[in-house]
Amino acid sequence: MANEEHQGNRPSIVLGLETSCDETAAAVVAREPSGEGRILASIVRSQWEQHRPFGGVVPEIAARAHVECLDVLVREALNGANVGLDDLSAVAATTGPGLIGGLIVGAITGKAIAMARGIPFISVHHLEAHALTVGLTEGIAPPYLLLLVSGGHTQLLIVRGVGDYERLGTTIDDALGEAFDKTAKLLGLGLPGGPAVERMALKGDGSRFKLPRPMAGRPEPHFSFAGLKTAVRRAAEKLAPLSDQDVADISAAFEQAVVDSVSDRCARAMEIAAARLGSDVPLRFVVAGGVAANQRLRASLSELAQARGFSFHVPPANLCGDNAAMIAWAGAERLTRGMVDPLDAPVRPRWPLDANATPAIGAGVKA
Repeated sequence: MANEEHQGNRPSIVLGLETSCDETAAAVVAREPSGEGRILASIVRSQWEQHRPFGGVVPEIAARAHVECLDVLVREALNGANVGLDDLSAVAATTGPGLIGGLIVGAITGKAIAMARGIPFISVHHLEAHALTVGLTEGIAPPYLLLLVSGGHTQLLIVRGVGDYERLGTTIDDALGEAFDKTAKLLGLGLPGGPAVERMALKGDGSRFKLPRPMAGRPEPHFSFAGLKTAVRRAAEKLAPLSDQDVADISAAFEQAVVDSVSDRCARAMEIAAARLGSDVPLRFVVAGGVAANQRLRASLSELAQARGFSFHVPPANLCGDNAAMIAWAGAERLTRGMVDPLDAPVRPRWPLDANATPAIGAGVKA
């Protein structure tokens, strides 16, 4: 097979494809036999301008946009990495969870390349890719406690190894990124909501509005953001029409409520993780996903980790959101362990990272 030359002491070179939502991405990553990772090229193309008139992601538009540009991005990534298809050890593509149309585009493209070049295809769980990113950026290997905060998921998990995850908590309603987007839309800030709210919050007084801290003090480290979102809407309706300062103050209050709520839930998860991992395991806390780019949240969780005896790790901001470098890296980690997939591997719009987790009441598809 074409990848035989990469066995032994040579690095594995993996092409990654990400098409699960509204970013089209391709990347090439090298994994040394020592476990060290390097990004050789990473291309991300956002679709926000195409979705903006609709106030959110339209699945059909997203899938069509992936089709129109993925082959171009693959070419750009290969050229940027200065490698050809014959240099690849494997192709990895996101096959879930996500929007089914986009997942199909990435999976078919990845499978076609793998079949044509005679190299392994690796089916990558999008959340696993987020979970393992710190291995690429910092060389951090499991086990560790993970907070995964993105547009579609908010979870706390113990990462025990590649393919081995124990979910401690999840959101029972909105994901955190979803709550940011809905708040931004309510306040007329546009999308993507996270950066828009964060920018406006810098100009605001977070103490002006008293907003709830959902789930605070609960023994299970689940999240809830629907009530907080409703409180924001009520505050905005009382003041309508809103001035710029009103919007800034509500944004700041919302962001502070989020930080307080997430910190409380993470503190509880740290207690559980410390007990389950045992005294002989270094305590490490990793934050990943698009919302991990929020600077106020990062600062608060860093302080919390230090106070609880955990080291704190978070990828660079450009690797927190959806990207293909994390997909390629997850593929490389799986390839090293012989975890490759057949060409008929399915796409899965719903795909829990911990299939054995007890369903959280009300969580539904976000379990």
